[in-house]
Amino acid sequence: MRYAALLPDTGEPGFGVYVHWPFCAAKCPYCDFNSHVRHQPVDQERFSAGFLKEMATVRQMSGPKTVTSIFLGGGTPSLMKPSTVSAILDGIAKHWHVPDGIEITMEANPSSVEAERFRGYRAAGVNRVSLGVQALNDRDLKFLGRLHDVADALKAIKLARDIFPRMSFDLIYARPNQTVDEWERELKEAFSYAVDHLSLYQLTIEEGTPFFGLHKAGKLVVPDGDQSALLYEATQEITTGEGLPAYEVSNHARPGAESRHNLTYWRYGDYAGIGPGAHGRLTRGSMKIATATERKPESWLDRVERDGHGMLDTEQLGYEEQADELLLMGLRLKEGVDLSRWQQLSGRDLDPKREEFLLEHGFIERIGNSRLRCTPSGMLILDSVVADLAC
Repeated sequence: MRYAALLPDTGEPGFGVYVHWPFCAAKCPYCDFNSHVRHQPVDQERFSAGFLKEMATVRQMSGPKTVTSIFLGGGTPSLMKPSTVSAILDGIAKHWHVPDGIEITMEANPSSVEAERFRGYRAAGVNRVSLGVQALNDRDLKFLGRLHDVADALKAIKLARDIFPRMSFDLIYARPNQTVDEWERELKEAFSYAVDHLSLYQLTIEEGTPFFGLHKAGKLVVPDGDQSALLYEATQEITTGEGLPAYEVSNHARPGAESRHNLTYWRYGDYAGIGPGAHGRLTRGSMKIATATERKPESWLDRVERDGHGMLDTEQLGYEEQADELLLMGLRLKEGVDLSRWQQLSGRDLDPKREEFLLEHGFIERIGNSRLRCTPSGMLILDSVVADLAC
């Protein structure tokens, strides 16, 4: 598992394992993820034991599976000690079959990057790192509440390139007062760092975040819909020209460098969700079970130590719910949705009038007889397209 060549993408949904490390050095003002700041050292050994205990319970629910990807997300997983990462990966291999060469990704923030720690993660088995760079100018990094500056980001990118076989980093656009020309220059600079995968997200104002309060008070103005659309279109044009076309609405990769784990989500595969606030989807017989765990880290850990897991909710999804989720996730992908799978779950065909309307207006297109996908225009109104087709 440690240093085998990465297995090729088979195109199948697969089975992923997601482990959530919920701690951050600081909370970004735009972030609504389940992340928490602790001013005292976290008891990593205790949390590691909690992850392993919850894995055992989830393994009973999932049955034997072959893992196709592992993702250590957060929070800031790069705050973990390499020994913690190693224990987690060894635990996954104990409970499920983990072939050599599967993708094992860790999220990292440039402010918490150290060469020695990166080498420790690599030795533990991590073969892909995803860096939360977010911007390539210090002014906007400060606005976004990041703890790193551009120099830190470039250092982290170089280290990741030197140590890991695969690397991606995130950028946020549609920032206040951002012009298309500014974004194009920043994006082209990003390509100069020899990346093979980029995640490019539009800044969204999420309820419950500091940015939400500022926006509501009129103190934070983000680009309107027309400007956001121009920024999105520029993003697609530049990334395609640079050989990293979008394979998902916000993710771009050279062919073969797509995130295997995220493809599992979008192809509506199964995944085990381990840790505070983690979600999962597990197929049992003909049904799919949705799982969700306690979000607060200490409460989650207390539950795991008492009950063997931190799950607050398990829900059996009916076929119609599964069909809706398949459509919602699959239409995010350039490869689109397998219609025969959707029809099998929903027990019906697409409404011909709704499909014809969307086809005529250039929002969707058929790929042969078996697949349906959004066009670039459809991606701009993705939620509306999904809602129309799901009815």
